[in-house]
Amino acid sequence: MFNGSIFVTFTLTLTLLLFFLPAGIHGTTIELLHRHNEQFTSGQLDRVEAFKGFVLRDNMRRQQINQRLGIQLSYDKRRRDTEMEPSEVEMPMLTGRDLGIGEYFVQVKVGTPGQQFWLAADTGSEFTWFNSVMREKHRPQHKRQKKKRLRRAKKHHLKGSKNHTRTKKKKSHKKRSEKSDLCDGVFCPHKSRTFHTITCASRKCKVDLSDLFSLTRCPKPSDPCLYDIGWEEWGNGVGNEQDEMKVASFQDGGLNYADGSSATGFFGTDTISVDLLNGKNGKLDNITIGCTTTMLDGVNFNEETGGILGLGYAKDSFIDIAGRKYGSQFSYCLVDHLSHRNVPSYLTLGGHLKAKLLTEIKRTELILFPPFYGVTVVGISIGNEMLKIPPEVWDFNTEGGTIIDSGTTLTALLYPAYEPVYEALTKPLASVKRVTEEDFGALDFCFEDEGFDDIVMPRLVFHFEGGARFEPPVKSYIIDVAPQVKCIGIVPIVGDSGLSVIGNIMQQDHLWEFDFARNTVGFAPSMCN
Repeated sequence: MFNGSIFVTFTLTLTLLLFFLPAGIHGTTIELLHRHNEQFTSGQLDRVEAFKGFVLRDNMRRQQINQRLGIQLSYDKRRRDTEMEPSEVEMPMLTGRDLGIGEYFVQVKVGTPGQQFWLAADTGSEFTWFNSVMREKHRPQHKRQKKKRLRRAKKHHLKGSKNHTRTKKKKSHKKRSEKSDLCDGVFCPHKSRTFHTITCASRKCKVDLSDLFSLTRCPKPSDPCLYDIGWEEWGNGVGNEQDEMKVASFQDGGLNYADGSSATGFFGTDTISVDLLNGKNGKLDNITIGCTTTMLDGVNFNEETGGILGLGYAKDSFIDIAGRKYGSQFSYCLVDHLSHRNVPSYLTLGGHLKAKLLTEIKRTELILFPPFYGVTVVGISIGNEMLKIPPEVWDFNTEGGTIIDSGTTLTALLYPAYEPVYEALTKPLASVKRVTEEDFGALDFCFEDEGFDDIVMPRLVFHFEGGARFEPPVKSYIIDVAPQVKCIGIVPIVGDSGLSVIGNIMQQDHLWEFDFARNTVGFAPSMCN
């Protein structure tokens, strides 16, 4: 009954096609197109299957957000309690966010001349990386030595052959052909005039990139700064003792990436650029990027994705560099996820808001919790009645707090907040026919929507520090999950600690502005036009 195929409008995975408008009073605007926009596909997808997919990604993403929170708090405590050498910084970047869990995609060019790729764009990650090829001279020493031995053995085997010269020429031609093929669909940094390797002996590698899990092993000062986000292959004799300890502490802490995805590579800096609608080229220079050379795919990594565009805040990140050029703010507006497929959303770097939005925008304090964007919630009301929720749920200092995350689809609340919200929202739904389909098991309350009218639902309001009130439309928390089926689109986080998340369905039909100069998050209802 509920498994019929329809045109895909439900899945929240978007494709961000970067058409930068000329920078001006309104900044540099990027048009965001849904992944299933008619420009990209005319296919169909089972809505239930789409729902199951983003629920799976949401679950894994929330686990890793809270795992990172635990590691960061532990790291901060150890840093206060002990004197740490730069090489002892061990806080890893949990890369479930960076291996394709993000719900948006963007087309960019990297390097000079530009090499074009689709990247998963994510406000929950500060790390930008590309699937890459490492040139021979940049390879770790143990790999270079192994290849040299193989070449010597092959040369010895060919010695004395009458066709040695001819064979060698043929192999050389084949090798050249293979080399050219290596750069198809992956970033080749050695072909970029603006690419610069970050060396393993640099302070940037040892300290600045430690939260991205840079490795301390450094055979030679000129070798590249390596990273390993998956931990599968280290601790087997190729890394040093500190790197092995990182692996052990990560695994012992129960932080293994749930689907087995991993990525290894090296760091560098390069130019990221996009084509402007006026025919010009907009570019950002000297952005720290990762060049991923080994990828062990899991269920979350889209093999067609060229990497990750990190929109989270960190020094020298994409957002940091963009802020220096276009202004210290960015904003985005997501249309209703059930809108027609040719209706775009927008991302704007820098600029100023239109006059109408200036009169309607509400602001609250921005809590920078790199790479996340946090806000201080003081309460939730439903039907003008403030719910009884323990204040520590919203307090970052007591291992609570709330973040705004474009890469999470469903809003998730710690259980002490979820329980009263669930009870208040189900009261007016006492007469509906419940649906218990297993496919909707992630959501606690689903029902057949025949005869349902949004008007019966009380309004849900998030109350932020400073008096700002965020009032999403009913369709953002009573959501469509299948033909004739609606659910309460909020999920619980088990436990009394962790980060609550305002997901992208709850954010839709609003403009969201992140202003680093004012240190504020602003929001206002918008048609996103």
